[in-house]
Amino acid sequence: MEKVQFWGETLRLVVELAATAAFALAGIMEGARKRLDAVGVCVVGFLAAFGGGTLRDLLLDQRPFFWVSHVNVLWGVLALCVLAMLFLRGHHFHLTERAIQWPDALGLGLFAATGVHQALLLELPAVVAVLMGLVTGVFGGVLRDVVCNQIPTAFHDHRPYALCAFAGGWVYVGLWEMAVPGWIALAASVTVTAGLRGLALWRNLQLPAWKP
Repeated sequence: MEKVQFWGETLRLVVELAATAAFALAGIMEGARKRLDAVGVCVVGFLAAFGGGTLRDLLLDQRPFFWVSHVNVLWGVLALCVLAMLFLRGHHFHLTERAIQWPDALGLGLFAATGVHQALLLELPAVVAVLMGLVTGVFGGVLRDVVCNQIPTAFHDHRPYALCAFAGGWVYVGLWEMAVPGWIALAASVTVTAGLRGLALWRNLQLPAWKP
């Protein structure tokens, strides 16, 4: 049992680190696209990387926060910011909104799964666990867009975003209730969330917009 718990916690940590890197990269690219200075790009990268997880930990009353208990993650994101800026400047990439959406989709799936996982470990109701996953996956991107002075993508894009995290969260809960191994539930949740978002981007699937 201890070995199973160890590998489950290790997998969750790996997924959280991957989600942090994906959202940090999306934030860095968005900051660069908005022509912010180096400090601004780093701030946007950090907000995108840690915003959702911090709000999740606040709502679940988890202390210390993820990035406090794993302080090396802070140094990793800072290094990613510096290297990404040097790489983008050195290769003169033309950053488009679409290029940013793909790491964002991956981060959405990864963070949503870890949010659901954390809530289920605390034996919270299924709907609360799904909402925790949604908050974890969406809020970092919301902060990123607000700081960059634009309406958050999650609210105006019209292509399913939060809805993808909501669906992936229920996949995780369903497999959890069936006592499926944790790594399978986590992988399935990430695949469904990121896959649905990727499909929406690829096929330009859109939700109905509000019409006055």
